[in-house]
Amino acid sequence: MPKKKQHIDLSDPDLSRLILRLAIPSAAGLSINALQQLVNAIFVGALGAQAIAAVSMTLPIVVLLAAAGQGIGVGTASVISRDLGAGEYLEASRAASTALALAAPIGVAVTVALLLSLRGIFVTLGATPTIMPLALDYAATILFGYTLMLLNIVNGFIVRAEGNTRFSMWTMMTAFILNAVLDPVFIYLLDLGVRGAALATLVSQIAAISLYIAYFTRLRGRVLVRISHVSLGADRIRKLAFIGAPATMTNILSAVSVMLLYGAAARFGDESIAAVGIAVRILTIGALPITGFCMGSQAVLGFGWGARDFARVFKAAKFLLSMTVSLSVAYSAAIVIFAGPLVRLFSDSDKVTEIAVSTCIVFHLFFGLFGVQSFVTTMLQSFGRARLSAVVSLARQGYLFIPAVLLFPVIWGFNGLLASQAIAELGAGMIALIVMFHQFAELGRALRHPPSRVVEIAG
Repeated sequence: MPKKKQHIDLSDPDLSRLILRLAIPSAAGLSINALQQLVNAIFVGALGAQAIAAVSMTLPIVVLLAAAGQGIGVGTASVISRDLGAGEYLEASRAASTALALAAPIGVAVTVALLLSLRGIFVTLGATPTIMPLALDYAATILFGYTLMLLNIVNGFIVRAEGNTRFSMWTMMTAFILNAVLDPVFIYLLDLGVRGAALATLVSQIAAISLYIAYFTRLRGRVLVRISHVSLGADRIRKLAFIGAPATMTNILSAVSVMLLYGAAARFGDESIAAVGIAVRILTIGALPITGFCMGSQAVLGFGWGARDFARVFKAAKFLLSMTVSLSVAYSAAIVIFAGPLVRLFSDSDKVTEIAVSTCIVFHLFFGLFGVQSFVTTMLQSFGRARLSAVVSLARQGYLFIPAVLLFPVIWGFNGLLASQAIAELGAGMIALIVMFHQFAELGRALRHPPSRVVEIAG
């Protein structure tokens, strides 16, 4: 078995400390990712409303690109953590190696497909003639680094699943610092504009993949990535895909929902597109650390589930819930109170600022429920409950949001656009609460019955 220098013991009896040791670096890592988006937006915002609108309109494409990585990563992390809990180290290594072998060709295929259809996508998004050339410049450059981004996403899930969340955090930190340094150089000094921001991101992705290659070649983890461990059998791929599919669909719907949001905003002018883009970015900045906290904790839930230690799973779940809800409620309150000063970081246009402040406030009214949604989705993924995970994860930006954003702006104009996000957030939170109480009741019953009941509980 490989060296264990860097691991955190996933069977540590001090659950609260264990979860914090895993979750804080993971949350910090995704917070750094959010900060990277913030820094990019601030530098690009100085180029004008059209520039920030162009980069904002590329956000749904980036989310769509991440969908495959999130799906492969979530499925792989769930399998790895449960295999490690059951002591199946070779199976965990096979899952990781197979996931990376699938990610590379998927990345190349998606890159080619999107490069051929970029202009049509931006037309669908409602890009105006002043925004279109800037959006094409930025998106085309970003796409050339997509395969690297996909591999980095999957690598991050693998490393976090075996308990090495600190390495994932430092990798993201390195990429962020490099991106922040290169942004002003490429955008202003070399006068590359929005293309310079995309190039800075591309270079940071190259740095991140280099660190992950070093991690796996130097055997820093318990999971070994080897060509000989790649197993492309239908059963293994189905196992990874079944758990990861809801995450992929969630990200695809997230991209579609943002596209529809921008499409609805486009009828109200460039300033409205820029304002909605700012609000969506701030919403994303709040969501990423909470998602990261859940990602870091998934290893504990999956490990306990694989070991059939339901008391440990129940205790870990309740602690994780309290943390995610605290974070989401605190962020929601902070944005509602300080929306004005935050928005002015992104734009000096009075009209954009006015629209963006009201948009931010409405978008964050029920964001406190996002912590519940994230926790429930993570818990279900850890248990391998793919179908129920889909019901929860697809609500917020899928079957609740899409009908609302298509209908409400037609009836109530821009206020209808704002209401669509708030109502979807509230409805998704209610669904997550119902599922959560049901799962807690199932765990309670599992504690009172023999381990054989796990088959019934896992569905």
